[in-house]
Amino acid sequence: MSAPNNRRSIFLGRMSLPERTFIADALRAETVGGVLLLVAAVVALVWANTLGDAYESVRGFHLGFGSIGLDLSVQHWAADGLLAVFFFVAGIELKRELVAGDLREPKKAALPVVAALCGMAMPALVYFLVNTVGGGSTDGWAVPTATDIAFALAVLAVIGTSLPSALRAFLLTLAVVDDLFAILIIAVFFTSQLNFLALGFAVVGLVVFYLLLRKGVRGWYVYVPLALVIWGLMYNSGVHATIAGVAMGLMLRCHRRDGEEQSPGEHIEHLVRPVSAGLAVPLFALFSAGVSVSGSALHDVFTKPETLGVVLGLVVGKAVGIFGGTWCAARFTKAELNPDLRWPDVFAVAALAGIGFTVSLLIGELAFTDDPLLTDEVKAAVLTGSLIAAVFSGVLLKIRNAKYKKLCEDEDRDEDQDGIPDVYELGNPEYHLRMAKILEAKAAEHRRLAEVASGADAGDDGPA
Repeated sequence: MSAPNNRRSIFLGRMSLPERTFIADALRAETVGGVLLLVAAVVALVWANTLGDAYESVRGFHLGFGSIGLDLSVQHWAADGLLAVFFFVAGIELKRELVAGDLREPKKAALPVVAALCGMAMPALVYFLVNTVGGGSTDGWAVPTATDIAFALAVLAVIGTSLPSALRAFLLTLAVVDDLFAILIIAVFFTSQLNFLALGFAVVGLVVFYLLLRKGVRGWYVYVPLALVIWGLMYNSGVHATIAGVAMGLMLRCHRRDGEEQSPGEHIEHLVRPVSAGLAVPLFALFSAGVSVSGSALHDVFTKPETLGVVLGLVVGKAVGIFGGTWCAARFTKAELNPDLRWPDVFAVAALAGIGFTVSLLIGELAFTDDPLLTDEVKAAVLTGSLIAAVFSGVLLKIRNAKYKKLCEDEDRDEDQDGIPDVYELGNPEYHLRMAKILEAKAAEHRRLAEVASGADAGDDGPA
């Protein structure tokens, strides 16, 4: 009998080169989008606190087609329309993770899935306890459960932290799973009265969308009009319209066939992600993040149970939930942490996941739709909690920044200049032969320079 394999899996170990390349490209786009998101949020706050009436007039302005139930305010077009693009990309990301990423392997998927679930359950529990004890409304329990990956990566870009690719991938996978459950929360808990006729036609539209994809039909002029019809029907059905975006994203094929450089899902994500990150999400932030900021407003954030529950949920609940879930899952699966990293690194990323912006603002609007004042106060709490989480995690990451930079340099080093980082070629004999030639050439050059220097020294021995 063969001996049992007691080898323990490595948590946050080195990723495969294709996965690392894909993650790097995706995070680069999210980082740029996150910076735009930060700018949009700042503009919204300045606009709302200097020209409040003008801000309210613009975001409250109605336009659309009332005859088909789409006479919406600018704010609602941003929340229900533009965010459908964001959730479409989220659907593609989720599909790719399920068929080609870490989530396709149950053993690898266990840690980020458990971490994400705990990272949503703990903030909800913190909010519920604060409001139960304080006598507040428990309707906002879902507000602090969501992580904003774009905002989190923008914070990383601002503080200049060179986070190793494994930690960045862990953060991205967390956010993808987080988005999935946020979508389910929106669909289950924030669906108004259903219009079954509109919902039925929306489902028919989705079936047509799916069949066209499977038949290999191409052309944006086919899919874009169909997507708009599906979105309009979904909006009129009572189900939140962003669910249409998720459903269509999940239908795209995200595995590559022989001879394909990109799957259709990857290709479309590459085209649509800049629209989502550079336009849709920043515009949503512009018309949703504008809340009054004053001494009394900040005082209310830390004294009202609803707003205090959101802040503590984001800052405490997220960090404790993700870190605790990850640690317990690692112990249960007997996974060993990458020896180059430490558990405080995982805690820092868990704290960074406490930045909840886009989806948290959306859920805040849905949870307190009948109370505009409390909606604005909850939005202020989301901004405050996210800022505290950003500063706290930024300090933790800065402490280890020198170590992170060295790890990133090791990951990126390509001394043989073949376009592949050296760490991925250590088992390739051809790599070592190329390096031998390079080092021999360098050694020969140094010997030549040594002879030149010796000759110069000998020439200097004569009399002046």
